[in-house]
Amino acid sequence: MKTQSPTPAPAKAAAPKKKSSGLNPVFVIPILFAIAVCTYMFVFGDASHFQGGNNENLPVDGDYFGIIYKGGPIVPLLFTCFLIVLVFSIERFITIGRANGSGSIDEFVRKVKGMLDRNEVDAAIKECDRQKGSVGNVVKTALLKYQQLRTDAELTKEQKLVALQKEVEEATTLELPMLEKNLTIIATLASVSTLVALLGTVLGMIRAFSELGSTGQPDTAALSTGISEALVNTALGIGTAAIATIMYSYFTSRIDELTYNIDEIGLSIQQNFAAHN
Repeated sequence: MKTQSPTPAPAKAAAPKKKSSGLNPVFVIPILFAIAVCTYMFVFGDASHFQGGNNENLPVDGDYFGIIYKGGPIVPLLFTCFLIVLVFSIERFITIGRANGSGSIDEFVRKVKGMLDRNEVDAAIKECDRQKGSVGNVVKTALLKYQQLRTDAELTKEQKLVALQKEVEEATTLELPMLEKNLTIIATLASVSTLVALLGTVLGMIRAFSELGSTGQPDTAALSTGISEALVNTALGIGTAAIATIMYSYFTSRIDELTYNIDEIGLSIQQNFAAHN
């Protein structure tokens, strides 16, 4: 009896390629540290900010650059933390903005759902091409799989629905790392900045009481310098930590919103497939 060769499985719909966009921390962080050190030495430590034109003297009254310089050697570390939060926050703004695509996400979701209700899959794919972004990429991948499964005579309806759901999940998994990249750095600095500031505060207080103990007499200049160093570090660390916390919460909420929209359209695609096939 002649054996029938197995029918080749239908080709898998092309999923969006995994993106690697975003700044590389390995290169960016050392550059930002160098910028922070140079700023501390040549901008904050410029002689014009100090009495007598000497940065070893007290700062000129009301000159905040000189006051920051007197914060001590921990200041460049804290300024580096601030620059890292600033740079990576700007980068996430740009990346997540691109992930939204060229138009309103809510309007895109409504259009695609309406087209699916009318079984206009080709029109929905064209709408994804216009929208672009992470949501558009994931939805287009799911719709291409939708078309492929619609002509597949080997799989049962339940198997097709499972395959369609898996396609949406895989496409989403490929897009999310691009959105979440470098968020860990921002989240880490939200706590690390406070600890570095605490170290600077302790060093400033040690300096203040060390000067007081070495002379045996109340030295208001040395005491005020040590306390000023402690407070400068505290202010820089708390400010950086607050900004990092706010930015991290904002970006995670934006990513959650994008993920929800993807899940909403994915569910609509599965319901539409079940209703029309």
